[in-house]
Amino acid sequence: MIAAAVAIAAVLLDAIFGEPRRAHPLVAFGRWAGWIERGLHADSRSRGLIAWSLAVLPWVGLAWLLDGLAAQVSGWLSAVFSASLLYAAIGLRSLGDHARPVAAALDTGDIEGARAAVGRIVSRDTAALSSERVAAAATESVLENGNDAVFGALLWFLLLGAPGVVLYRLANTLDAMWGYRTPRLHRFGCAAARIDDALNLLPARLTAATYALCGHGASAWRCWRRQAPAWDSPNAGPVMAAGAGALRVRLGGAAPYHGRWEERPLLGEGAAADAGSIRRALALVRNGVAVWLVASLLLAFVSEAARHA
Repeated sequence: MIAAAVAIAAVLLDAIFGEPRRAHPLVAFGRWAGWIERGLHADSRSRGLIAWSLAVLPWVGLAWLLDGLAAQVSGWLSAVFSASLLYAAIGLRSLGDHARPVAAALDTGDIEGARAAVGRIVSRDTAALSSERVAAAATESVLENGNDAVFGALLWFLLLGAPGVVLYRLANTLDAMWGYRTPRLHRFGCAAARIDDALNLLPARLTAATYALCGHGASAWRCWRRQAPAWDSPNAGPVMAAGAGALRVRLGGAAPYHGRWEERPLLGEGAAADAGSIRRALALVRNGVAVWLVASLLLAFVSEAARHA
């Protein structure tokens, strides 16, 4: 019951305050991870694993220690501590804060403004994107980050409490920093990429199922089954294919990265992406979060009733 209440409190804090504007913990962690990477980098997978462990595990241990100390003092103090960590880890409001400007620029025909806005949330080159490709990029970002920044953090908190959400969010951040297949990071970042993949195996599939439940279910299941296996990421594939199907929108396809166009499988079905698909993707994630919070409360009530039966 406490875990469900903490999750609701964290989502409410995020809705009210959004991301911390000053001294965001993930910014500080990024500096810490950068310092470790500069000191330990080598073209070695084992060195990358050592660096990952030094970057992440001390903070997971600290969260476990502080949570235990808080619980010894008061259950309320432990709940406040956990809610604060989960609030810092999720980014539900941030999805809208970054994606809505893209939709607003597309509404007014401001393609340059839309390209600039989407360039702040995706890693692909945006200078030559058409309005449809801009809308597709923003929609894909919302769907994928719905898992990475929202559902994954919620799930690992509900499973393992404060240490779980710290482990998941820091591992996800390191994947974003070290997981690229560049010559410098291809071997060193292998551990970061593989650990993030492992931690997302369950959240990604629950996120995909949530999209199917909250959108066009038949289309979502069909796209997940047929299209996800062709995607290069074992976790992004189910999330984005199911999300595109749930929205009945066409995503995927060729996209420009580092000066050249890369062929990617097609995702979804139905209409071309536009400003409306961005907003519907945001609504899909929000509705999914509501379903998760209600489900966590119901499970807590059932568990409590069974314990006292």
